[in-house]
Amino acid sequence: MPTARLHDGSTIDVQVHGTGPAILLPVSTVIADGAQAEAMRAWGGDPALGHTLASGLAEAGFRAVTADYEGHRNDHPAPLTLTADAATADLLAIADAAGADRFAYYGYSWLALCGLQLALRTDRLTALAMGGFPPLGGPYEAMLAVTRSAHRMAIDPPPPPTGEPVPGDWDSVAFTQTPGQTRQFVTLYESLRAFDDTAVRLDVPRLAFAGEDDNIRYGPAWDNAYVALAEPLRANRARLRTYGWEVELIPEADHLAAMQAAVVLPLLVPWLRSSL
Repeated sequence: MPTARLHDGSTIDVQVHGTGPAILLPVSTVIADGAQAEAMRAWGGDPALGHTLASGLAEAGFRAVTADYEGHRNDHPAPLTLTADAATADLLAIADAAGADRFAYYGYSWLALCGLQLALRTDRLTALAMGGFPPLGGPYEAMLAVTRSAHRMAIDPPPPPTGEPVPGDWDSVAFTQTPGQTRQFVTLYESLRAFDDTAVRLDVPRLAFAGEDDNIRYGPAWDNAYVALAEPLRANRARLRTYGWEVELIPEADHLAAMQAAVVLPLLVPWLRSSL
């Protein structure tokens, strides 16, 4: 199994699934089980999400390059160095390890944001798909506020909640992140404070999608932050299409529902086939 050396000197395993045009997905293909799987299901997640995405793309005739970048950053935080430039360098190192000189990219949520920054910093992309984060009108200031709140709670953890987790309700889940894990995302969003997404122009095929209900209201512990992800996509849909984006809003779906393989693969596979 190839490994990539990242900007902080840590290494990450890289897997290649299938043959054909390459697409990079920074996801884990390990199928979670036991307590971890139950916790993911309780929160509305899919323990086999990355595995299903990679397998589906491979079966559709693509070479899926995967690496668990989010999990790696949880295990190996880069609190002071995870800037947009550093994330780009990490993703390119993963592609290099897989021998993918040219590749498409799909990321969801903050990994979609990283894909946009990657596209602006390299000419190696053949296509860009962003899910759960709008390419225009992105909530950068709101996410900086959320990550600062998370970092504050990591230093001084709040009391654990009572009752069962409620999907989408961050106050219903015990806060377990460390200061190093949270600080790296403060660093990422601080590095983007001067970023102007209205000036972005790309010439590769590009797709943006989100659940139509994907707007997140945080509770008092998070200073009542509001992160709009679907609203900018809806408001800027016509403008994005004039810039060459394909835009999709998934009916009756929130942030968790729109990331499921049953939603993503029917969007991604036909679009990649027509694009590549």
